[in-house]
Amino acid sequence: MTDRKLLHPGRHIVIHTDGACIGNPGPGGWAAILQSMDGPEELKRKAASGSNKDTTNNQMELTAAIEAVKMIKSDNPVFLRSDSQYVIKGITEWLQGWKAKGWRNAQRKPVLNRYLWEELDGLVAGRNITWEWVRGHNGDPLNEEVDQLANAAARKAMFA
Repeated sequence: MTDRKLLHPGRHIVIHTDGACIGNPGPGGWAAILQSMDGPEELKRKAASGSNKDTTNNQMELTAAIEAVKMIKSDNPVFLRSDSQYVIKGITEWLQGWKAKGWRNAQRKPVLNRYLWEELDGLVAGRNITWEWVRGHNGDPLNEEVDQLANAAARKAMFA
């Protein structure tokens, strides 16, 4: 991967998100880490997580992205990084087609998690967000950290 610090010397936000589920469906958790950056320098970092007693992994992945975008307070460029192909391809490749087809997928079936996709779509409208897929469990420190936070939230949901 190209080093983002070299490509984006000005102020920007880097977000790492992840979702987890114990069983699928089952208790799940989501997590996000937002970094306020000025070039390579981290100015501020904020982490958030949450859970649901009865959910799916994809719902938690989408919820992580939704909750992270809700936390953005500036108009700076955003780089949202996720290890979920579902989220990245959904928002960058599939969403416009789903909407054009009346929220039907390529198999002409209703799009799963439509309410979450609609919420995410509304939140990102007009924002400068670059969606980046990162390989999970591949040594990316912040991806590993959000994975741990999401799994901890899922475990907490088991006993809530």
